[in-house]
Amino acid sequence: MTTALLRTADELHARVRHGRRAVVMTMGALHEGHATLIRAARSLAGPDGEVVVTVFVNPLQFGAGEDLDRYPRTLDADVELAGRSGADVVFAPSVDEVYPGGEPQVRITAGPMGERLEGASRPGHFDGMLTVVAKLLHLTRPDVALYGQKDAQQLALIRRMVRDLNFGVEIVGVPTVREEDGLALSSRNRYLTPEERRTALALSQALFAGRDRHAAQQALRARAREVPATPARAEALSALGESRAAADAHAVAKAAGGPAAVRAAARAVLDDAARLQPPLRLDYLALVDPADFTDIGDDFTGEAVLAVAARVGGTRLIDNIPLTFGAAS
Repeated sequence: MTTALLRTADELHARVRHGRRAVVMTMGALHEGHATLIRAARSLAGPDGEVVVTVFVNPLQFGAGEDLDRYPRTLDADVELAGRSGADVVFAPSVDEVYPGGEPQVRITAGPMGERLEGASRPGHFDGMLTVVAKLLHLTRPDVALYGQKDAQQLALIRRMVRDLNFGVEIVGVPTVREEDGLALSSRNRYLTPEERRTALALSQALFAGRDRHAAQQALRARAREVPATPARAEALSALGESRAAADAHAVAKAAGGPAAVRAAARAVLDDAARLQPPLRLDYLALVDPADFTDIGDDFTGEAVLAVAARVGGTRLIDNIPLTFGAAS
């Protein structure tokens, strides 16, 4: 199929629409992670619908000293990949098309959630991101818009904006796509030297260490619950590596460490990576509630996000994984 490259909203609005329009917003430099989003959009739009991929490097979400000028621009390759993945249209507007009066005086404010984690590290970033997302939602007029879960805080804020401001669009999150070695796909990965890339693997390795520690805790909790309330209970618990004093499932779960142990397991990997050459320079490691991106306590139950951000050389990378904490009994 032929993928149309459009530069103006008028061109996009002139297209005859049939079925649902699904939009994937990108800043270009497309890779397999974007291709996965586009294929998911194609599935949601259906054979009679339309998939629009936006390519726009938004100056509002880059702070002083960030990589706006060197951010990769690969439009020809982007159009080719988008077409192969199922896009009908690549919408690549100019800055003047998106911001015809210059930088907008009225902007979307991300609120308290936008000041945490990524927002604390990159002041104003989420205000700029939400402003351009709102603009592009108006310009493309989709029925559904898809975003990657690698940018978990961004996805949460977009969902909040759409809900709070009554945007008539469905927001869909798509799981993170990774290289075979675990590194999350990112357009910024191309900045990494081979040595830096080896260090960068610590981000995903830290998350996996936290996930594995959590899985071990869950397994220990489940096994402890299965031990009958008999004199053999303490002996059985001892066989699990626990003190005889930990004679109930709650004590076993507490001994296993909860969220604190998950953080500690991830932190150990990152501490080791800080001693590599080149070193990993940690920005943050956090285990948060995805509803507001505040840290969770040891008694937390429900969905959580283990998130990390760090610099390797001159490149800043982020990653996260979801975890679920169940109630202890």
